[in-house]
Amino acid sequence: MTDNRIDLPIKRLDPTVELPTYAYEGDAGLDLRANESVTLAPHERRLISTGLAIAIPEGYAGFVQPRSGLALKKGLSMANTPGLIDAHYRGELKVCAVNLDNESEITIERGERIAQLVIQRVPVVTLREVDELDETDRGAGGFGSSGV
Repeated sequence: MTDNRIDLPIKRLDPTVELPTYAYEGDAGLDLRANESVTLAPHERRLISTGLAIAIPEGYAGFVQPRSGLALKKGLSMANTPGLIDAHYRGELKVCAVNLDNESEITIERGERIAQLVIQRVPVVTLREVDELDETDRGAGGFGSSGV
């Protein structure tokens, strides 16, 4: 088995913020925490500060994704899931949270785990324009084409 570890420089923009951690060994996502307390009204969207900045290595990207427990229990998700962090971005990580509940507010306390950060290798793609694409079993079948 190969070691899939990379070094990820991280900077606390707020010295009191807790660094992201994996909940369990082998998890794909590092838990990101809110660096502010906020209340989201039903269907409200808001950027939530994490108080962190990272330096993703060339050839990788960060993907910020909702936490499944909060999505199920409270209706908390992300308006741009997954949020993409390019390797050259050095600003503060923020979570574009949205309350999907029709009736209830969602209160997020400072320090609460609100999203997950997954770092993945991404290839550089070279586009090659062609007149025709190869044939596949699926063809041009789009949304719902494989059944319910």
